[in-house]
Amino acid sequence: MEFFSGLNFWSLLIILSIPAIFLGIKEKKNKYYILFSSLVFCFLVYSKNINSLIYLVIFLIYEYMLIKVYLRLKIEKNCDRVSIFVILSLVPLFISRILPILEIDYKFGFLGISYITFKVMQILVEIKDNMIKDVNFIDYLSFMIFFPTLSSGPIDRSRRFIKDIEKTISKTEYLDNLGKGIEYILQGLVYKIILSQLIFDKINIISEATYTTKNLTIYMYLYGFYLFFDFAGYSLMAVGVSKIFGIDTPMNFNKPFLAKDMKDFWNRWHMSLSHWFRDFVFSRLVFAMFKKKIFKSSLTTAMVAYIVNMTLMGVWHGINFSYLLYGLYHGIILAITEYFQKTKFYKNNKNKKWFEYSSIFITFNLVMFGFFIFSEKFVYVLQVIGGRLW
Repeated sequence: MEFFSGLNFWSLLIILSIPAIFLGIKEKKNKYYILFSSLVFCFLVYSKNINSLIYLVIFLIYEYMLIKVYLRLKIEKNCDRVSIFVILSLVPLFISRILPILEIDYKFGFLGISYITFKVMQILVEIKDNMIKDVNFIDYLSFMIFFPTLSSGPIDRSRRFIKDIEKTISKTEYLDNLGKGIEYILQGLVYKIILSQLIFDKINIISEATYTTKNLTIYMYLYGFYLFFDFAGYSLMAVGVSKIFGIDTPMNFNKPFLAKDMKDFWNRWHMSLSHWFRDFVFSRLVFAMFKKKIFKSSLTTAMVAYIVNMTLMGVWHGINFSYLLYGLYHGIILAITEYFQKTKFYKNNKNKKWFEYSSIFITFNLVMFGFFIFSEKFVYVLQVIGGRLW
């Protein structure tokens, strides 16, 4: 069984949704039923590889122990040194990413480890910020393994999620959420099963053809739209199922191809990830550089922070040169955007229609080229060019 794929998943989802709908209509809490449903899905999805299931259990226990140890140190000794605990929380993810590169045989790992790790890091940092005072195991487990978002997000925040599982809403509000949930699921199915598959078939045809400039350009745009419909479709289904179970999971996409600049794009594309990096990497990096007075200019500080932030985001996708280059590319574009938006030309023209339309067109093409880098075809082109030169 796989999440959001196959008859077995959808059949089980329908069966488990019936009690959730009943509880919602009756205005009852479904906190424990959410956990039960997530445990059922986790067991069925991960038990096909028993090592993955074992590693998931070990991971959850290990990370919970880290959280509890840091929480105790924070309460008893006002310990603000969260960095060591964040590093320790990354160890399982690091192992799962590094060992395959080193061609070391390993039998442990599980789908969704990077997303769950981000959840752990969020809890640790917010304990440090005095925003989280306690973490009980039931809430922790419910948040970590909430099945609609387990494998590919959206990345929720623990305090928001726990408020949802603790509250009761009116029958009218639940029915409204139920309707939206079903709508999102159907829209997601159209995106992922129909549109992304149609585009993917076209990509396969292009991939088998000769790599001319024309074919690579067509591939670039097709791949960009494929990524959108595939991932946005999955995210919509995850949000839709969440609503059926009474959880208001954040949306991940908001018309990203209408973005006016790269900052705007990252406020529309994979929003739960970009906002996570904004809150827990970018803003804290800017604050640290200001505090230590590394750069005299606030503009330089922001530009450097964008490059570091996006490079780390690129590496998060995988330890791969194309992903590193993708993150660095976006970081440089964001740094240039930050600089450009301080100029008189930008300030004098930003509200004019011609400037708005031009900005959307330029941003769209910059985004598509970024996806071309992400696809690894760009590195292939560089290798071909390099081979011809040498």
